[in-house]
Amino acid sequence: MAFVCIPIVCFLILLPFFIKKPNTSFITTNWPLIGMLPGLLMVLHRIYDFTVELLESSNLTFQFKGSWLTGMDMLVTVDPANIHYMSSSNFLNYNKGPDFKEVFDVFNDVIFNVDAELWKNHRKAAEGRLKHQAFPGLSMSVTRNKLKNGLVPVFDHFAKEGMVLNLQDVFRRFTFDTSMVLITGSDPTSLSIDMPENEFDKALTEAIGGILYRHIKPRFLWKLQRWMGLGIEKKMLEANDIFFRVCAKYISAKREEVRLQGISHHSPRGECEDLLTSYIKLDTTKYEILNPSDDRFLKDVILSYIVAGRDTVTAALTWFFWLLSENPNVAAKIRQEINKNLPKSNTGQVKSSFDPIELNKLVYLHGALSESMRLYPPAPFERTSPIKTDVLPSGHKVDPNSKILILIYALGRMKAVWGEDASEFKPERWVTNTGSLRHEPSFKFLAFNAGPRTCLGKQLAMNLMKTVIVEILQNYDIHVIKGQKIEPLPGLILRMTHGLSVTITKRDPA
Repeated sequence: MAFVCIPIVCFLILLPFFIKKPNTSFITTNWPLIGMLPGLLMVLHRIYDFTVELLESSNLTFQFKGSWLTGMDMLVTVDPANIHYMSSSNFLNYNKGPDFKEVFDVFNDVIFNVDAELWKNHRKAAEGRLKHQAFPGLSMSVTRNKLKNGLVPVFDHFAKEGMVLNLQDVFRRFTFDTSMVLITGSDPTSLSIDMPENEFDKALTEAIGGILYRHIKPRFLWKLQRWMGLGIEKKMLEANDIFFRVCAKYISAKREEVRLQGISHHSPRGECEDLLTSYIKLDTTKYEILNPSDDRFLKDVILSYIVAGRDTVTAALTWFFWLLSENPNVAAKIRQEINKNLPKSNTGQVKSSFDPIELNKLVYLHGALSESMRLYPPAPFERTSPIKTDVLPSGHKVDPNSKILILIYALGRMKAVWGEDASEFKPERWVTNTGSLRHEPSFKFLAFNAGPRTCLGKQLAMNLMKTVIVEILQNYDIHVIKGQKIEPLPGLILRMTHGLSVTITKRDPA
C-alpha cells in the first residue's frame, strides 16, 4: 500500500506553495506523480465556474491528468462537434466504460448504467411503457392529484403562517411522490404539512451525492473506504441495503396484486397501469435478456424511473424559480402568456391546465424553462468511453477504455457555442421572430441527452414542469429570502447546496 500514498505525501509537502499561486495555469500544471490533483482540490469549491473558464480558454477541450496509478486521467470536452460524433454519428464506439458500473454499483443495472444488448432491451421496454397511448393521461392525472392534495395545501399552510419554506425540498418531495405513484401505484405522501422523512427518498440522495466523490477521489481510496465501511462509502452501503429492502416490499405486494387480478399482457379497456405492474406482466418473448421474474431486475426498474423522475425535475424547477426571482420581468411575461392562451372559468379566472395541447401554446414559458436548463442543467455532466482507438473531430486521439467527460454545465455557458451573452438568462433566444419555438440541436443543448440515449420522458417532464409552474404562478408569489448563498452542489444532479429558502403569499384572483 505504501506506493499508492506517494502522490498524497508529495501533495502535502507542496501544499503551502500551491496556496500562494492560485492562477489558472498553475492550477492546471501537470506535476510529477501527483498530476493535476492539487489544482483540482484547490478549485473544488467552485468547480463548475472554474471548468467554464478552463474550457473557454482551452478551445472547448482539455486533457486532465490525474495522479500516478489513480485512474483519474480523462478528456474533458464541450465541443459540439465532439458531442455529436460520440452521441450520434459514431455512437456504437462509445459506451459507459469498464469502470463506470463499478463507480455506479449502488444502482446496479439501471438503464443509465448499462450498455450493449442489455441497454437495448431496457430502452425498448421503457419506450413501450412510456409511449403507451394512455400513459401521458396517467401522468397528468397523478400530477393533478398531487398538486391538489400535496403542493397546494403545503403552500397555503406556509403562506398563512408566514413561515420560511425550502422550495427545493418541496419540489423533491413532489416529484418523489408523483414518481412513486407512476412506478408502484402507491403514494408515499412525503409532501405534506409536517414534511415527514422517507428513508427511500433519503437513501437516493445519499447515493447520488456519494457517486460524485468516487469521480474525484483516487480509485484505491474510495475502494478502501468501501471495504472498511467508512465515511460516505458507509452511507452508500446503507443506501444499497435500503433500496433492496424497500423495493422488495413494493415488488412482493405488486406480484400478489397481479396474481389476484389474473395476469394479462394487455391493460383492460386501454387503461394504463403503473410501471411496476406493466413490467411484471412484461411479454418476455419480445425481449432477449429482461427477466421480470427476477426481483433484482424489478428493483433496477424502480430505481431507473425514480432517479429519472425525481431528481432532474426537482433541480430544473428549483433553479427556474430562483431565476424568476432574479428576473421579475420574465415572470410577468409568463403570466401574460398564461392569461392570453389558457382557457378561463365562468368567473374569468385562468384554469389550471393539464392538456398538453394547451401547454404547447406557452412558447415563452417553454423558452424560459429551456434557458434555465441551459444555464443550470439537471445533470451537469455526462461520461462516456471509446471501445476502440479513435480521433475526435477536435483532433484529440482517444484510447480504448479512456474516460471522456462532457461538462454540460460548461457547455451551456460557452461563448463559442451560445454567443457573447452566453452567461445571461434570456428566454427570448428560444423564440423566433414569428413567435414560434426555436429548436436547438441536442448536441448543443444537452439537457435531455442526445442521439440514441435521448431521454424518452422529455415531453412528459416538460409538461409536468409547465403544469406545476402554471399552478404556482397563477396562485402564489414566491419571495426568495435575501442574503442566502445560492450555489450548485457538485454531484450527479445539479442541486442547490443549501436549498432555496422562500416565503409564499397567495395572489388575489385575477
